[in-house]
Amino acid sequence: MTAHAPQHATQDDDETGETVDTETTRARPTDGERMRRWRMVLGADSAESTGCTLTGQDAAMDGALDALYGGGGKKPGGRGGGGRSAGLGASAPSVARWLGDIRTYFPSSVVQVMQRDAIDRLGLSALLLEPEMLEAVEADVHLVGTLLSLNKAMPETTKETARAVVRKVVDDLEKRLESRTRATLTGALDRSARISRPRHRDIDWDRTIRANLKNYLTIPGADGEEATGTVVPERLIGYGRASQSVKKDVILCIDQSGSMAASVVYASVFGAVLASMRTLATRLVVFDTAVVDLTDQLDDPVDVLFGTQLGGGTDINRALAYCQSKITRPVDTVVVLISDLYEGGIRDEMLKRVAAMKASGVQFVTLLALSDEGAPAYDHEHAAALGALGAPAFACTPDLFPDIMAAAIEKRPLPIPDKEAQP
Repeated sequence: MTAHAPQHATQDDDETGETVDTETTRARPTDGERMRRWRMVLGADSAESTGCTLTGQDAAMDGALDALYGGGGKKPGGRGGGGRSAGLGASAPSVARWLGDIRTYFPSSVVQVMQRDAIDRLGLSALLLEPEMLEAVEADVHLVGTLLSLNKAMPETTKETARAVVRKVVDDLEKRLESRTRATLTGALDRSARISRPRHRDIDWDRTIRANLKNYLTIPGADGEEATGTVVPERLIGYGRASQSVKKDVILCIDQSGSMAASVVYASVFGAVLASMRTLATRLVVFDTAVVDLTDQLDDPVDVLFGTQLGGGTDINRALAYCQSKITRPVDTVVVLISDLYEGGIRDEMLKRVAAMKASGVQFVTLLALSDEGAPAYDHEHAAALGALGAPAFACTPDLFPDIMAAAIEKRPLPIPDKEAQP
């Protein structure tokens, strides 16, 4: 039957001369294939009920899945079953082999999910301290966060391998994020530096003409000639000649509590990109209950990341007090607080500091997260209080961050991605 054939189905003649839908034939699994798929989904305990025995690569894939999801208790739906136990064991060599297997059989996005599940389900964080395991791992932002949380416990023999893993992730992020960030912010800085009395060579004629169209005059022609028109440029618009001078100060104030791991990674990369722009003076501050200024390490985001210490408490008020002490040009300063706002310090003082900074002319931005992880958990009461001060708190993806910064530099309304994310 071909009544429900796909739109792009093709037709051929079979041996009997009848027309058959080859696309539909290929798309429709046989009973044996259907059982094979169910066997892969349900796990080894389903072998008897499905009547299917796996061989070759299917068996190897099933073994890799069973090693992670085969134990009782914490199993994702579909790979259930009573008495099996996880098969990775507590040895780095077996985990390293397993990491190699899953990279062979599954795409990178699936590998990263399985790695995170292995760390969470089987308590394998300590094994990340083994060089042979790190060499086999599929590096991503979440793995970097885990490595940073283990930084202080990491033996010297492992640190160089860990830095290489972090370096790979950071380099990939910089390639993805740097060009757009620089282009977006350079344009915003140029526009924010417009002056009203430029020298002739610095006049932006396009913007000047647009700003003076209301001053258009019609001049009658002489001796029967046609009338002509002109724009009288009462207001000139241009750019300052010192285009490479520092135009804005940016302070990134980053919560390094354990839940903010991905945000710390992205913020460190962005901090390095911003610091490389001569028209910005960038400061990077990380905090938990203590405050650490990592500005002098901004030329290398890997150094910044290894200067953080994920975990611990949170004292936002103390961190903002430090940032406030570093502000010398409030009207030309953007402060970006990246935190889930679970404050362990003095709440009222925190809010007073934000109000004072905004009153002095500082552009204050609150990001509940800087990552691709979706809606974060955060303190709704504190977020609402900041919103009432004109500093709405919201989550931001790395791709949106340049636009957020451009709006803050130009003192435009922030392009908040989703109104529902606002407190």
